[in-house]
Amino acid sequence: MAGDGLCFEPAVAALVQEGPGRIEELIDWGANFDKENGEYLRAREGAHSVSRVLHAGGDSTGHEIAGTLWRKAAALPGLSFVSFAAVTDLLLADGAVTGAVAYDQKRKQRIDIHARAVLLATGGAGQLYRNTTNPSVATGDGIGMAYRVGAEVADIEFVQFHPTALFVPGRPRFLLSEALRGEGALLRNIHGERFMHRYHDMQELAPRDVVSRAIVAEMQSTAATHVLLDLTHKPAAWIRQRFPRIYETCLSFGIDLARQPAPVHPAAHYLMGGVRTDLQGRTTIPGLYAAGEAACTGVHGANRLASNSLLEGVVFGARAGHAMSQEAAKPFRGLTFGDEQFPALSREALQDLAWEGCGIARDAAGMQRVLRTIDEGGRQHLSDPGRGDYERRNLATVLRLVAKAALLRQESRGGHYRTDFPGKSPAARHSSLRRGQPTVLLEWETTSPAKP
Repeated sequence: MAGDGLCFEPAVAALVQEGPGRIEELIDWGANFDKENGEYLRAREGAHSVSRVLHAGGDSTGHEIAGTLWRKAAALPGLSFVSFAAVTDLLLADGAVTGAVAYDQKRKQRIDIHARAVLLATGGAGQLYRNTTNPSVATGDGIGMAYRVGAEVADIEFVQFHPTALFVPGRPRFLLSEALRGEGALLRNIHGERFMHRYHDMQELAPRDVVSRAIVAEMQSTAATHVLLDLTHKPAAWIRQRFPRIYETCLSFGIDLARQPAPVHPAAHYLMGGVRTDLQGRTTIPGLYAAGEAACTGVHGANRLASNSLLEGVVFGARAGHAMSQEAAKPFRGLTFGDEQFPALSREALQDLAWEGCGIARDAAGMQRVLRTIDEGGRQHLSDPGRGDYERRNLATVLRLVAKAALLRQESRGGHYRTDFPGKSPAARHSSLRRGQPTVLLEWETTSPAKP
């Protein structure tokens, strides 16, 4: 249901079949998921039919998994980490990726890194929007770099807006997990009235795109800047135990979830599209792999089912790692394939442009305005670009891709909603974008994922 007819079945099969084994592997490596009386606790989130989500520390599952993977990787011999460095470009030789160029922020210099294969695990592009739950580094860097070397980007128009980000003016949009609604939190408008029954039979547990649009509609009808997420009917001790990080964060903003509803507003949360890969993480460029939110395996379709992002990362990350280990050695050479021209538009201008033209509800005029404004904004050469300049370049690249693909998709499906085309096309097709080639919509063969 959540994928809205666009999930790639072989990818879904791999996720479902291999997911339990990968979770057991994480447990063997030390991941500590929540238990009660010796049994793992399972939560239910939007569009789920049963409680199936393991969690850790109540609401810190991602932190637990990331910490487990970090400790495991740090224990491996011959592996080193470089902090405060950002990859800006890829190295190419004879049409294959042979490494990458990193910008060392501390030393303010660029470093060539040669490799048999490169994995893009750079996350999404939530910073494309002024309202986002994503960290400041989620600027679509992997997608921008891959596109510049000619890799195929797919389904980039499908952006998931999380319905419930904490709305405190002037503060970051902190994510109020869907698990809150899974555990019974209610949505109310500013008059205290529940409203989700008017938009979907599943009410608060409807798919995220439905809930986001419902909230926007309710905000418009009540002339409000937000709606309310209400958990006050639950015991205070239970709230603090089940959602400790969320409770403490809200409390730091002056909101006691046990006593008052939280003001919420939709925010960009997850990118279903990305660099197209096969089921082993291979992109359409030899030597280049991608996994996680930077990649598009097709497993999420047009709208990711809640909680599946971490599962996708561990399943397809492992598949990509195995495939990369089989890569033959390449000569330590390669030329930087990058564009040293940077957009003149500021990061804030790009974010406002994206929110207005490629946000929750879209139309042709808005997306055409996005493309026109980026073009008219111009480009500039910088003598000493920094990390922020490289991020801004990637944001502009990804925003153009989102607008082009969304403009071509004349239908509403999943996370892509067009007010001028509210209906759904009978054929479920994927967008495909490559540098120097026309943007197209096509059907993926169910027996054959993307091939280099």
